[in-house]
Amino acid sequence: MGRKQHTRNASGPHGPSQRQLRAGELIRHALVDVLREEQIHDAALDGVSITVTEVRMSPDLRHATCFVEPLGAGVEAAVTTGHESEIIKAMNEHAKFLRGRLGPKLDMKFTPDLKFRHDESFDNASHIDRLFNDPRVRADLERHDDEGE
Repeated sequence: MGRKQHTRNASGPHGPSQRQLRAGELIRHALVDVLREEQIHDAALDGVSITVTEVRMSPDLRHATCFVEPLGAGVEAAVTTGHESEIIKAMNEHAKFLRGRLGPKLDMKFTPDLKFRHDESFDNASHIDRLFNDPRVRADLERHDDEGE
């Protein structure tokens, strides 16, 4: 008779474990160091600074999803032309190289596979700011504040 194995889903009601959060931050800091020290030769990444905003780890710590935000010269134009997806694609193409450079910097049993995704939280925050700055919403908020006093 087999024993029931207890697995914990990272997207479950409890969220990621402390171990996943700690490993994600360790990898984020090490990845920032690697990106700062190494020169990646790719036309899509020329003149672009990459900010690593978050790293989410799988429960077994074998896979890391790295959320990045490109900054630097021409990024505003890149957003409107769709070049941003090329930047993420280039980062994913160089994931094995970055993983190789990351290994010696980590005090972990395994160096996780890296997958890069664009961090949408900045776009969402900007959208919310635009909504709050809308004159109709501002008038509604001010009217609501006057009623509370």
